[in-house]
Amino acid sequence: MANKIYTKTGDKGKTALFGGARISKDDVRIEAYGTVDELNAFVGHLTDQVESTSLKEFMFRLQSVLFNIGSILATDPQKPELKMQFDEQFTLLIEAEIDRMQLELEPLKNFILPSGHPIVSFCHMVRTVCRRAERRAVSLSNVADIDQSVLIFLNRLSDYFFVLSRYLAKQQGVEEVKWRS
Repeated sequence: MANKIYTKTGDKGKTALFGGARISKDDVRIEAYGTVDELNAFVGHLTDQVESTSLKEFMFRLQSVLFNIGSILATDPQKPELKMQFDEQFTLLIEAEIDRMQLELEPLKNFILPSGHPIVSFCHMVRTVCRRAERRAVSLSNVADIDQSVLIFLNRLSDYFFVLSRYLAKQQGVEEVKWRS
């Protein structure tokens, strides 16, 4: 018989970190890695909408990086021997991809609204979830020692999704919706 995912006793609002410590489900650490998990699910849905094979492959790689970040944030800080290191090369990869896409885009002269085409709008939704994941990670960094390169990556990743939204708009042949006050 397969292991069951439920215990029938409830968890009393607690969950286990990687390493065994049990903490409240509303702990800032759980908020941080839970929001990274949510971001990963959003990235997966966006990936399913993308047609380009190379872009899909890049986004699958991003999902693996986000899973690594979730693991880093979910590790019991009292068990440093379990802690995984974040590879800063991932941030450089994001920057290179941003630069590559921007070569094909007109310079931004106006604020743009997060709309214009379903995939563009969804890309902006992913961007805003990424910003929230960054904020939650910053909140965690205010009370615990976390790798600052994770924060840099999340910040850069939201920039990536902004540029990706513009890039996808161009690929779809839709005009960006300019903000007018």
